[in-house]
Amino acid sequence: MFHRILAGIAACTLSAAAAAARDYCPDRPGLGTPSCTIDRGHVSIEVGLADWSLDRSTAERDDTLLIGDLIVRYGIADHAELQLGWTGYGREIERDRLTGARSKDSGSGDVMVAVRRNLLHPDGSGFSLALMPFATLPVGREPIGAGDWGAGLRVPLSYEIDDRFSIELVPEGDAAVDADGKGRHLAYGGVAGLETRVGAALTATAEYQFVRDRDPSGHESRQLAGLSLAWQPREDLQFDLGANGGLRHAADVELYVGVSRRF
Repeated sequence: MFHRILAGIAACTLSAAAAAARDYCPDRPGLGTPSCTIDRGHVSIEVGLADWSLDRSTAERDDTLLIGDLIVRYGIADHAELQLGWTGYGREIERDRLTGARSKDSGSGDVMVAVRRNLLHPDGSGFSLALMPFATLPVGREPIGAGDWGAGLRVPLSYEIDDRFSIELVPEGDAAVDADGKGRHLAYGGVAGLETRVGAALTATAEYQFVRDRDPSGHESRQLAGLSLAWQPREDLQFDLGANGGLRHAADVELYVGVSRRF
C-alpha cells in the first residue's frame, strides 16, 4: 500500500511538472495578441508599469499617462484561458495650441473580460490559431473610461518559421464605444508582426497595425508601427519595453514599460 501511495505522489509531481513545462507567453508587449494560452491551473499577472502617449494635431495636444494597466490570465484548460483587465490610474492633459488653454483630468479605466480558446497548438508552436471574444464594462470614469460597454473578437494566428523567427497576424472586429460615450459603432482592422529571438532570453518584435474606425462623429483610418523588446531572465518572469508611432501622423507616439509573472 505504501509503495502505491508513493507512486501516486510521484505521478502527481511529474504531471504538475509537465503542466508547468510550457514556455511562458505573456500578452505583453506589443500591439498584437498571442495565440498561445496559459497552462491549466496557472495564473499570469501582467502589469503596464507606465504607459505614456502623445496625440498632437495642429489645434490640440493630448498627453496621456497610464499606471497599473493590469491583465490577469487564468488557464482553465490546456487550450483555454480567462482574462480580466483593468487600468488602475490614468491622467490626461489637453492643451489648446491656439489659445494656450490647458485642462487636466484623471480616473480609472473600464474592466475588460475575455476568453481565449486555442484551436491549434496552445503553446504557440508551429502554426497556432485561437479565438478571443471580449467585452469592456463601463466601470471607469472619463477620460480613461469609455463611458459605455463595448465588445469585439480577435483571431490571433502565429507561425514559427524556424528557431529564431515567427510571424503573427491578428484580425479584429469591434463594437467600439462612440466618442461621446453613448452607443457603439463598427471598428475593424488587424496587426501583423515579425518576432525574432535576439538571445537565449531576449526577443524583439516589429509590428504594423491598421484600424478603420467608423465613429458617428467622423470616420478615420489609423496606422501604427511598433517595436518592442521582451527579456525573460527566468522561465516565469518577463520584463518588457516598447514604442509605437503613427505612420500618418508623426506626432502620435507611445512609450511603455511593464512586467509579467506566471504563478
